[in-house]
Amino acid sequence: MRVLVVEDEVFLAEALQSGLRREGMAVDLAHDGATALESVAVNEYDVLVLDRDLPGVHGDEVCRQTAARRPDCRILMLTAAGRLADKVDGLRIGADDYLVKPFDFPELVARLHALRRRATTAHPPVLTYADLWLDPARRDARRGDRTLRLTRKEFAVLELLLRADGAVLSAEQLLEKAWDAHADPFTNAVRITVSTLRRKLGDPPILHTATGIGYYLAATP
Repeated sequence: MRVLVVEDEVFLAEALQSGLRREGMAVDLAHDGATALESVAVNEYDVLVLDRDLPGVHGDEVCRQTAARRPDCRILMLTAAGRLADKVDGLRIGADDYLVKPFDFPELVARLHALRRRATTAHPPVLTYADLWLDPARRDARRGDRTLRLTRKEFAVLELLLRADGAVLSAEQLLEKAWDAHADPFTNAVRITVSTLRRKLGDPPILHTATGIGYYLAATP
């Protein structure tokens, strides 16, 4: 899951980034509304975690423009404005969920996973393909009766391939979704991650390479 955290309190933003990365998410930061809109324009985010009281472009305007321009991106408002009227206004202008500060981090994580499942193309809470089984919320992955011990990036790549349901994903698509904005576009991180993931998945082979195109899951190549 790729997330943009829009928060002008730098310490909180960096704490959220660190915590969500530990949950296996790719997380970018923006500290003002204008930067947030620039990031949304060039990147495909699954979820926007959005403060309302932002410098420059107000969070409400970021919400409106994102909802209009990126309908596939879910928006969670994370703000100290906790009155009922504030919540109603936030949801009316395009937010999909609303969480008031102070908040419990596990609740935020659970809400992000719930929003991801409510994407335009609905996805089940547990993803399966052949004998693969993956629960993104619990970070549990198995093949048959064997538990898979995966790194955060391996887990993220496997989740993306499972969501693709056998379609080929290019290295660029995997880099876009499983890494953040600081990833080197010329890195070989995707190839290395796929290689180690393939080894951990074991036999019979289920993760395949379409030469010059990308990667896909199939019971037979």
